[in-house]
Amino acid sequence: MLRRLAASFTHRVTDMPVLVLMPHSSCNCRCVMCDIWKANHEKREITVEQLEPHLKAFKQLNVKYVALSGGEALLHPNLWKLCEMLRSINAKVSLLSTGLLVKTYANEIVTYCDDLVLSLDGDSELHDQIRNIPRAFEKLSAGIEAVKKINSSFRITGRSVIQKKNFRKFSETVRAAKNIGLDQISFLPADVTSTAFNRPQVWSDEKKEEVALSLEEAEEFKQLLEKSFVELAEEYQSGFIAESKAKLLSFVQHFRAGRGDGNFPDKKCNAPWVSAVVESNGDVMPCFFLPPYGNIHEHDFSSIINSETAVKFRKQLDVKTNPVCQRCVCSLHVGITQRF
Repeated sequence: MLRRLAASFTHRVTDMPVLVLMPHSSCNCRCVMCDIWKANHEKREITVEQLEPHLKAFKQLNVKYVALSGGEALLHPNLWKLCEMLRSINAKVSLLSTGLLVKTYANEIVTYCDDLVLSLDGDSELHDQIRNIPRAFEKLSAGIEAVKKINSSFRITGRSVIQKKNFRKFSETVRAAKNIGLDQISFLPADVTSTAFNRPQVWSDEKKEEVALSLEEAEEFKQLLEKSFVELAEEYQSGFIAESKAKLLSFVQHFRAGRGDGNFPDKKCNAPWVSAVVESNGDVMPCFFLPPYGNIHEHDFSSIINSETAVKFRKQLDVKTNPVCQRCVCSLHVGITQRF
């Protein structure tokens, strides 16, 4: 508690409970709202030998939760050894996946991971359309079934990105998540303004139009959400839908602000003070969207996190006014007493 509190004043991080690691750059989907798959030919990955020297720093920084993101982490040839190493420092390992390979690696997932988060874009037909992969929904469903068959209590949740192609299917997405055996479903609005997710530059206006909701669509989404508050009352009350009603309605404000109608929702985020993202090329970033501090192939992780560059960045960062933070779609806030 004291270490985490001190960071907010000194901007030096000595307690970093959350780490996001992208062990592999490639992806096995071709989603309309993401450009990661466009760099599949590069095949960047963090090897066991490259990660091992930084385990001591992770432990000293009290890393308790590691999210394996991507790309598709299951494409990594030595993923289970990486998981073994991360769990050796008493960190929980959460695997984020497209779901296409989950059935193949069901035994390993249950053995080496603590939970599984799967991308879900709608019902069967819509999910396949957005993923641009035939039978993607079928494979995802089969993966869930395989994992639950091994361990019925193993936690599997879904994450859905709200965008132009699927916002009208919000309720159907929730029902699909329940029907295929997910334990929970969470949502976030599509990011159309940053250079994250392998975008060499911010999307063109034409590309943004394919993904972002118009003002009229944002109003339609608001009405659909309000309807869902009644139709899916049980799912909200039980927590099957992870977000509160107020949080979901803030997505409407986010889409409207993207069209110049009002301000973006206020953000409460302390990600740069309690977490870090390690890209498949070794770059260490304060979050998915802000620029890197350094690279683990050049310096030790702990020296990167508390380098002069990193400390100065945190000292000068005002989440409420930073334009990148204002437009952020997945802010993180870890409380002083929160445990993992």
